[in-house]
Parts: sequence; C-alpha cells; structure tokens
Amino acid sequence: MNVQAPTAVSQEQIDQQLAYIDRIAALSRDFEQQHGRRPRAYTQTFGCQQNEADTERIVGMLHEMGYVSTNQTSDADVLIYNTCAVREHAESRALGNIGALSHLKKERPEVIIGLCGCMVQQDHIPEKIRRSYPQVELLFGTHALWRFPEFLYRKLSGEKRVFDTSGDARGEIAEGLPVLREKGPRAWLSIMYGCNNFCTYCIVPYVRGRERSRRPEEIEKELRELVALGYKDITLLGQNVNSYGKDLEDAVDFSDLLCRLNQVPGDFLLRFMTSHPKDASHKLFDTMAACDKVAKQLHLPFQSGSDIVLKRMNRGYTAQHYRELIAYARQKMPDITLSSDIIVGFPGETEEDFAKTLDLVQQVGFDMLFTFLYSKRSGTPAATYEDPTSKEEKQDRFARLLQAQDACVLPRQQAYQDRVLRVLVDGTSKDPQYPLTARTEGGLLVCCAGPESKIGEFLEVKIEKTTLRCLFAREVDNRM
Repeated sequence: MNVQAPTAVSQEQIDQQLAYIDRIAALSRDFEQQHGRRPRAYTQTFGCQQNEADTERIVGMLHEMGYVSTNQTSDADVLIYNTCAVREHAESRALGNIGALSHLKKERPEVIIGLCGCMVQQDHIPEKIRRSYPQVELLFGTHALWRFPEFLYRKLSGEKRVFDTSGDARGEIAEGLPVLREKGPRAWLSIMYGCNNFCTYCIVPYVRGRERSRRPEEIEKELRELVALGYKDITLLGQNVNSYGKDLEDAVDFSDLLCRLNQVPGDFLLRFMTSHPKDASHKLFDTMAACDKVAKQLHLPFQSGSDIVLKRMNRGYTAQHYRELIAYARQKMPDITLSSDIIVGFPGETEEDFAKTLDLVQQVGFDMLFTFLYSKRSGTPAATYEDPTSKEEKQDRFARLLQAQDACVLPRQQAYQDRVLRVLVDGTSKDPQYPLTARTEGGLLVCCAGPESKIGEFLEVKIEKTTLRCLFAREVDNRM
C-alpha cells in the first residue's frame, strides 16, 4: 500500500512563527513600560480534551509573547475562545459568550477578541462572525492554529480584522512551538489529529481534517519531558487512537506505540482516548495487559446497540462484535474499568432500536457512561435524515438510559468496599472528612482523607464507603 506521510510544517515555517513571538514579546515590554504591568490574556475552551490541549499551546505561545494569564474578561488585553462544533449546545455557548463581549469592546476598543477551534472551521461561520459579531477581530481555524503568533502580530500591527480558516484539508503537524500546561499531576499528549471515519452524525472530519499521526520519536520525546516535569497521569489523545500510524511510512501501529512509551523510565500512568470499536484489536488488549504503565481503563464508544442504527451512523461494526471485544478485554484484564459514549435519539431510532441499546448497557455493565441526545450538525449526512421521533420521546429514553446505567453502576461501586486501591491524588473536595480528590487506575473518583501536601502523590488507600458517583477512602498505613 502506498502510504502518504503526514504533511509536516517545516522548520523554516516554525522559525517564522518563533520570530513573530519575539516581535510580540518586544511589544509587550513596551506595553509594560507604558502601563506599569504586563499585558494580560484570557482563554476559554469549549469541547473535548483535544481542544484543551490546543489551548495549552495557545497559552504557551502567549506566555512566550510576554502575556500573563487572567481569569477575568474585564481586565484582559487579548481574549481567545477555543470553540467546539460537535454539539449545538457548545456552539451556542461560545457565541453567547462572544456576544456578551460587545460592551467590553465599546468600553475598551483596544481589546483584541479572537475565535479559533472547530466551530470556526465550518464554512458558514466566518461570514456569520463577520456580519453579526464585529467585536471579533481575530479568527483562525484548527488547521492554522500553529500560525497564531503571525495572526496576532498582524492585528497588533494595525490590521483591522485577521480571519484565516485556510489550510490543507488533511491538516499539518507542527512540532516545536511552546506549550504551557495546567498545573497538577495530569497532562494531555496528542499523538494524532483528524479523523477518517465520517460517522454520519459527526462534524469532526470536516473541521479537523484527515488523520495524521505524529512521529513516534516526537511523542516519546514529549512524554519524557512530561515525566521529567512531574506529570504522573498522561492521556494520549486522538480522534481515533486505534488508527495511529496508518499514515506513517514506518510500520508502527498504536499497540507498538504503547509498548515504546511504556519503556520510558518513571512512575506514571498512560491512558488514551478515544478508541473506535472497528479498529480495536486483540493485539491492543494484549498490549494493554502486558504494559505495566498503561492504565487498565478502556473508553470504547458504541453509540447504539442497534445494528440498524449503527449502519445508518456508518460506524463499521455490529453490536455483537462490540460485545466480543469487551469479552476479550475482560478476559485479558479482569479488573478493567469500562466506559462508553451513547447517542440517544439518532434520526430514525425506534423504540426497538433503543431497547437494544438498553440491553447492551445491562449486559456489559459499564463503570461510566457519557450519554448525549442527538445534536443535528449542518453539513453531515444525518442532518438530512427524517426524524419522526418527538423530543418528549427522546427525553424519556434518555431518562430511562440513565436509570438503567445507575442500576448497573451501584453494585459495581459497592464491590469496592474494603478494597485497597492505588490512587493518584489530584485535588481537593468540599467534604471536610475526605478533603482530597483522587482517581484510581481505572479513572474512578475517590475522595480521600489527608492533607493537601499529598496532592500529586500515588497512595495506597482502603475504601471505607461507596456511593453511586464516588468512593471514599483513607490512606493505608504501611508502617504497621
């Protein structure tokens, strides 16, 4: 098979962006001398973990340009909104937030308001922003994110509005630009971008472009840097990680990548999302079982238990194939934690179709479910499908699905009573008796007793109490 390597942004192009960063940093020093403070930047992210990772790169570039982060829109000099197009609600929220900034732009005309991300990569959005949101003066899509320093410099240099949603539909991979990650023990690590699946309900392939994989040596380099910085729970990101490597010239797949990353020294866990059932394999589950640093957690979206609906969704597998995958994964990893995504109310879904989804949920016994009502996305095939089911019927099915899931989760949670588990403490809770939050290897929420000095540490804890959503624990005293 003739494999076309992913398009890489050249070092010369990266150097050009780094030069723009230096120019803006000089402008920021002038700003500080004039105003007695450094310029401030506000960022807000909508949507998935990949968007969060993209925002970390935007923040990293802003930091190198001399900006400091602020949590207040009112005192920011630059505001960047990283948008999502997967569901209508996220798109509406982003536009609502932008609309509310019109008064800020009137009070402080020098403020720069920017939009980026998946939403603006849709064909109809740039013109809508031009016409209805004059306060937005900076707009760039997912394919052009790496050119953010250039766009901001052009705006700072007097260009009225800088709009750019150009770029190869396959997208490009840019290495070597700054990133500033959230503090804490967890980090995102993108291994690939884009999607080739074209599920009929999904806008992602149209706004993220075709699949392109980062080189394994670049991923390993970044992982080593994350481990050296103290990150202990690292999630590998991709729209479909199971497709990793198909576009690379070297013969390497996702299982091979996991084996390579598992050999990096350090005390850390590797997770990944999202997996696609049509590309999940026994090799992947064998690899997960064999790699001590790969968390025994699997997020494998099945979306519907009806083969008729799955075919209309263009998912490429059957409900029975999904069951067989789960059975093999559990055979290799009996304690694996399972989660999935489900869409309720896909156009044409009947009560019989929905009943098959309920059956699959009850048969598999998921630890977590992420459930969504179908959201129509213009430009996707499903947007043209007939949809005779009423909103009330869909809401009723959604409620019944949640009820069925809760009935499955409760005994699974209760089974952890008195067990000793290894957890990573990652934050604080509002419970005075159990003031710390943590996650198990399988990603389950645990509230723990102990001081804040434990944040960022792996602990052995004993489960003292269980509820539907949380386990409660106390550290085991290993001195006894």
